[in-house]
Amino acid sequence: MIRTVIFDMDGVIIDTEPIHHHAFFAEFAELGITVSAAQYATFLGKSTRNVFQTLKEQHQLPQDVETMVQRKRELFNEVFDTDATLDLLPGVRPLIEDLRRHGVQLVVASSASKATIARVFDRFGLGPYFTHRVSGEDFARSKPDPAIFVHAAAVAETPVSECIVIEDSANGVTAARAAGIYCIGYASPHSVGQDLRHANRIISHFEELTAEAIAAL
Repeated sequence: MIRTVIFDMDGVIIDTEPIHHHAFFAEFAELGITVSAAQYATFLGKSTRNVFQTLKEQHQLPQDVETMVQRKRELFNEVFDTDATLDLLPGVRPLIEDLRRHGVQLVVASSASKATIARVFDRFGLGPYFTHRVSGEDFARSKPDPAIFVHAAAVAETPVSECIVIEDSANGVTAARAAGIYCIGYASPHSVGQDLRHANRIISHFEELTAEAIAAL
């Protein structure tokens, strides 16, 4: 029986990927480096710190990693705070509410920073639904490393066999499976090109999921 559902955030709860894309590429331009679409796709699911650690090594950038991380956060926040159209992805709030009504524990495990997770939770009133928030900035290695999901299950005090993960990125799916957790891949129109075939199940809309069906997995 499933007792805990672990949600990724970007691309699963909310589509902030276009804002992240804007912020990253604005900073890439400031740094004077070129990042291909193919390389950028490999960054999805990774923490901003890990992205800039990789780019610093590849391009021998003189800037400190933390300085680059903070600049990207500034660029992200500028758009996030002024985009009145930003909303949760269709069907995700009803699913979250359904899960909580049925006593299923919810945890968010996102590669986003604690500050960004808090920004999303505060704006959309998600705090009361989730018992724990786990940020990728607390881990030396990003997804596809399974550490973030192993930790999420541990803080939820739930065996991995009684958890599921909902993810939209190839890195996230790989991390969940490596952690030994059943993974539902969300084939979002916002994550086209992500290889979700290793997920235990793939959905294209949250209406395909109910608390009763998840609890029985």
